[in-house]
Amino acid sequence: MQAAKRFDLLTPRVSDVLRDFIEWLDRYGEKSWDFQSFFAGPVGGRAKALYYRHRLIGTAAVAPMVFCEAFLPAARRLFHHPMRFPIAYAHYAMGFAFLYQATEDSSQLENAVHFLTELERSRCGQFKEYCWGYQFDWVWRGGTIKRQTPLITTTPYAYEAFLQVCQLDPRDEWKVVLESIARHAATDIKDFPTSETACSCSYTPFDEGRVLNASAYRAFLLTSASKVFSNEDYWRIAERNLNFVLENQNADGSWFYAVDGARDFIDHFHTCFVMKALAKIHSLTGDTEILEALTKAVSYYLNNLFDEDCLPKPFSNAPRLTVYKRELYDCAECINICLLLRARFPQLEATLEKIVAHILGAWVKRDGSFRSRRLHLGWDNVPMHRWGQSQMFRSLAFYLYEAGRVTGDTPRAKSVVDHQFLPLASQPL
Repeated sequence: MQAAKRFDLLTPRVSDVLRDFIEWLDRYGEKSWDFQSFFAGPVGGRAKALYYRHRLIGTAAVAPMVFCEAFLPAARRLFHHPMRFPIAYAHYAMGFAFLYQATEDSSQLENAVHFLTELERSRCGQFKEYCWGYQFDWVWRGGTIKRQTPLITTTPYAYEAFLQVCQLDPRDEWKVVLESIARHAATDIKDFPTSETACSCSYTPFDEGRVLNASAYRAFLLTSASKVFSNEDYWRIAERNLNFVLENQNADGSWFYAVDGARDFIDHFHTCFVMKALAKIHSLTGDTEILEALTKAVSYYLNNLFDEDCLPKPFSNAPRLTVYKRELYDCAECINICLLLRARFPQLEATLEKIVAHILGAWVKRDGSFRSRRLHLGWDNVPMHRWGQSQMFRSLAFYLYEAGRVTGDTPRAKSVVDHQFLPLASQPL
C-alpha cells in the first residue's frame, strides 16, 4: 500500500517527462555526441594513447580535452562528430516497449520495433553471429579496441531488447537474432579459468578478461538463453561466469572493476551493472547464494555509493579526481536497481522515490532532454544518447510500467512476473 502511494505521487510527472522526451528525441534525431567524443577522433585518440604509454607527457597531451570536458562541454563538436550508438538503440527499444506495456498505445510498440530495426543494421557485420560494439576506436590502457569490435558489455542489451519486444510481438526473424546472439556469447567470447568452479570471460573476442561486470553480463545473457532455448550448455557456461562474480565479491559486499591488480576501483554504475545481472539471474533461478551476495551488495551500495545528500556519487573507494560531481548514468542505473530489487529489499523504496524526484526536479531541461552531468562548476548539458539519455528514458519508462503494475493501472501487467523476461524465458520460442 505504501509503495502504491509513493508511485501515485510521482507517476503523473514521470509520464509528462517521458512524453516531452519523446518529442525531443524526434526533433533531435538518433545521432549524438558522447562523453568519449573528446578522445574518439584521431587527435584525442593519439593523446589518450600517449597518456597510457607515458603518463607525464600524456597528461599534458590530454589536458586540453579534460579542461574542455570540465568547463566547456560543448567543445566536443571540435573533436569528433555525432554518431549512432547501438547500446542506445537497445535502451530506447526497451523503453518504448515498457511504455507500450504501460499504456497499450500501439505507436509505442512501433517505436520499439523501429529501434530494433536500427539495432539490426548496426551489428558488427564482420562477425557471423549477431553482436554489437562501439562505432569508434576506443583507446584504453591495454591498447585500442577498433570500431565494430563486439563487446560483451553491449551485446546483452541488444539481447534484452529483442527478447522483450519479441515477448510483445513474436516474430520468427527476431527468434533467429536471439539464437544468433546466444551463440556469439557462448562461442566468440572466451573463457579463462580462475578456480575449479569459475571462469572469467573476455571483454571482446580478443582479450583476456578479468572484468567483473563483463562476466556478470554474459552470465545473465546465457542464463536467460538457457531457459529460452532449453539449452543446458548455455547454463554450464553461465554458471562458471556467475561463480567468478560470486567468488570475487569483497568481504564488504563490493566488487572491484577487475581482478587484474590494476583496476581496483569501485564506482557506481559498474556496481549497478553487476547487481543488475545478479538480480535477473536470481529471478530466473532462485539461487540462494545469489540472494546472499545481493544482500551484502545492497548494504555496501547504500552505505558507500551515495553522498551526503543521499544521491549517487561516482566512486566509493578512492579519492579520484573527476570533472563531474554527479552523473545521469549513475542515477539511471540506481533507478534500475531499486525497481529490480525493491521487492526483495524494501529499504530501496525510499532511495527510488528520492532519486526519481531528484531527476524530475533538477535534470529535465526545457527542451525535454536530460542534463548529462553535474559538474563541479555548472552542468554538462550536451545530450549523449549512449551516456545517460537512453538509459534514463528506459529507467523512467520501467518506473511508469512498475507504477501501473503496483497500482493496477497497467493494461498488460499480467504479461510480466517480477521481471520482464520471465514469461518468455519460461517457454522456448
